[in-house]
Amino acid sequence: MHSLTGDEARDDSASGTLLARGGTGEQISGGGVRVWTDRVADPFYVDLDQLFTINAAVAKGTAVDSAKWDPKQAKNSFANTTVQAIVVEVSHEHPILRPGAQVGVWCSTKLATDAGGWRQINRAGHPMMWPIFWPTDTDFSNPANDRHPSEDLEGAGKYLADQVSAVVAAQGNVADPQGYGWTVARRLFPDVLHYEVGTPATFGFAGINGRTLADFVPEVMFSLVLGRATPGALGPSTNERLRTSTFPHVVKPKPTARPHRCPASDTATCLMPARSSVDVARRGEQLLDPVRV
Repeated sequence: MHSLTGDEARDDSASGTLLARGGTGEQISGGGVRVWTDRVADPFYVDLDQLFTINAAVAKGTAVDSAKWDPKQAKNSFANTTVQAIVVEVSHEHPILRPGAQVGVWCSTKLATDAGGWRQINRAGHPMMWPIFWPTDTDFSNPANDRHPSEDLEGAGKYLADQVSAVVAAQGNVADPQGYGWTVARRLFPDVLHYEVGTPATFGFAGINGRTLADFVPEVMFSLVLGRATPGALGPSTNERLRTSTFPHVVKPKPTARPHRCPASDTATCLMPARSSVDVARRGEQLLDPVRV
């Protein structure tokens, strides 16, 4: 693991300062940072059947068809699946990431090119952005994949605002649909997850300040986008056995667990929730992205 600051953090060719080196399944540490990576039981939870009904409403600008999802039959579609996790824990003694510091977390995946250098192919900030707003982006061709967060509002602000305003207008639960659409767009863009170091992390209705593994983030995002309370019928107890209070805060999978896969027809909608799992926990500062860091 390397640390890059200042101009180096913006330079894909920079190597930074080596903090620690190790292998899969091994805890390594250095420079006030602890790192671990391995396959884990997927702690993300959502009922994809509920997501599909919201996808349809947002895509078509219609009211959500509540008859197509029964909360009494809610299930965790990610149960008994696995993902690759990279867990990074930063000590509160860190000279920069100390209590009181404001952190903006976003992650990107970049591939080496034949000509040298790197090409960004996707990224994550707030959870659930792709499954809600770009569910058909199966080939990662949407410009949002390679954009920098600073370009989000100009590049996709109107698109997001129009989608939100159409669905809330169809439902009739917001007096000014267009104004609400832009309020949501400005809340989610730039697509960066903010956190104040040393404070309780939460992604909830009282506010967004990082995120914990227990937070039911789909319910929060659904409610924000639809402009009304949208219960998901799941909760922190759904994945309680898949998180721990000690580093690395995730658990190894059971032998019967399977790598996360989706039906071919639902690939984009199904995969994207995990792609957006950037989590901030209070013990040290844990940044976890099961798929893409």
